[in-house]
Amino acid sequence: MCGIVGYIGPRPAIDFLLAGLRRLEYRGYDSAGVATISPRGQISVTKAAGRIDDLSARLAGYPVQGNIGIGHTRWATHGPPTDDNAHPHFGGSAAVTIVHNGVIENYRKLRQRLEAEGYEFQSATDTEAIAHLLADCLAREQAAGPQPEDATDPHAPLIRAAQAALAQLRGTYGLAMLFRDFPDVLVAARLGSPLVVGVGDNEHFIASDASPLVGHTDKIVYLKDHEIALVTADSLRIVHRDQGHVQPEVRQLELEATDVDLGGYPHYMLKEIFEQPETALAAMRGRLSRDDATAILGGLNLTPQQLGRVDRMVLTACGTSWHAALVGEYLIEELARIPVEVEYASELRYRNPPMDSNTLVFAITQSGETADTLAALREMKRKGHRTLAICNVIGSTIAQEADGGVYLHAGAEIGVASTKAFTSQCVVLALLALYFGRMRHLSYSAGRRIIRQLEQLPDDIGRALDCNADVRRIAAKYCHCNNFLYLGRHYNFPTALEGALKLKEISYIHAEGYPAAEMKHGPIALVDEHTPAVFLVPQGFVYDKVMSNLEEIKARGGPVIAVVGEGDTRVADIADDVIVVPAVEEFLQPIVTAIPLQLLAYHIAVLRGCDVDKPRNLAKSVTVE
Repeated sequence: MCGIVGYIGPRPAIDFLLAGLRRLEYRGYDSAGVATISPRGQISVTKAAGRIDDLSARLAGYPVQGNIGIGHTRWATHGPPTDDNAHPHFGGSAAVTIVHNGVIENYRKLRQRLEAEGYEFQSATDTEAIAHLLADCLAREQAAGPQPEDATDPHAPLIRAAQAALAQLRGTYGLAMLFRDFPDVLVAARLGSPLVVGVGDNEHFIASDASPLVGHTDKIVYLKDHEIALVTADSLRIVHRDQGHVQPEVRQLELEATDVDLGGYPHYMLKEIFEQPETALAAMRGRLSRDDATAILGGLNLTPQQLGRVDRMVLTACGTSWHAALVGEYLIEELARIPVEVEYASELRYRNPPMDSNTLVFAITQSGETADTLAALREMKRKGHRTLAICNVIGSTIAQEADGGVYLHAGAEIGVASTKAFTSQCVVLALLALYFGRMRHLSYSAGRRIIRQLEQLPDDIGRALDCNADVRRIAAKYCHCNNFLYLGRHYNFPTALEGALKLKEISYIHAEGYPAAEMKHGPIALVDEHTPAVFLVPQGFVYDKVMSNLEEIKARGGPVIAVVGEGDTRVADIADDVIVVPAVEEFLQPIVTAIPLQLLAYHIAVLRGCDVDKPRNLAKSVTVE
């Protein structure tokens, strides 16, 4: 949600800014803008509602110069997507220029005070209040005259002004700032909204995630909450609100160019769907022990004694990750016999459920920055509960703040609609279920059997992808429909929810997922010849029950698309269309049956002319409440 880039160094800043913003398009946005400082010290701002192509077209008519600059893609929160509301925003008489991710909750009070002091606002955004506040604090610093430390640190007034302004903000922010009177420095700050600094050779980069840095540097610094970074071409200083100056922790950037390009695919979503055999393998690599018939999860940071005392788990997440958590509930309760509750993070952060000291809380998130999930994790930590994370992005806020956890190692997921992260989360949850199961009642032979099935999973996913041509044909048959039902039972109920979400996200078709047996308790009233029902009917102990539910739909004239396991001989006689996937053990069915549902959503969206990777109104990383 929103994107920030910044550059300072010997090269033209605009080249990196535009390329970096394109790398961040997946986050979701509705306007874009850039600001640079010219060699003569003038700040130039160009911005446009719409796509980066619109911004680029404007820049073609009014080229900008300068070796220092910031850029932004905005996802509207305060004010509609217009040129005036697009970032960057000026503060004072263009003394300060900023871009901002996040939400400032007290901006109205700040705006009223600043307007009373004579500052004129040009937009409806909360961000402009920050810009004027920074300009006001800097003006007060300059009016107060030099301080003793200014003799050795010419940027000290900036630090003091930024600290004074940030202390007055309530909410979340990731900020990149330019100052007219300090044309040799970029300033960045964060609280609850991610920012990274790329360290190059006499140049530095700023971004809201690591993807724009790929190909420019392999060294990265993850800013932490309440940190301010002062960045020049050849130096990086970090000041913490409470700790003063801190030594930057430079890490190796693990992304490669192949992770952030299309690799010959027409869309990132399709690329990421087809990456799932490799990402499932990556989630298991080094984490299976045949000798002990269990999983190896050292990142939990808990002793066997502490783990043995766990008698309840809470899995909290949002969106697709919440569906993965539902799969985890089935897995952990069945294999480990530990009671599990799945909570929407947006609700858990405001609830006060009874939880004792033996309850373990898992926050599940692809980005590691989801605002609601982060808030829920912090609330559980505040109450003294052990919190762990299942996360994809190394160095993300949730990864840093959790007491431990498990990385997905799925690589960059750029398509807004999550695909490979979902299946990787399910794999990691299966590893957790095996791990806790072996600590309790699960036998050695049962553990070995589960490991064999997990090791076969990447091949099973690869074979499931062979249904692509059949799914494309089925999509062409039903792409005109405006309502879909997705139905499954037991392990496949969460996958039904996920399939419906995928279709909604990228094709804008209304779709609902249900436990198949719940149809007769109300939703069956929706069934008609224009409402396809997608049934998940792999072999298992509820197979006959699902078949009965399927016949109920057919008896009322509803078209049926059925996802079945190899060797099924019954469903084709009843369903209108059949998609075949490998026959796997029930605990792995949610992963394998998710593949055709992802492909179905993808192909329907393409046929309807939708922007698959950047669906309307959505953002990849939801960093506001």
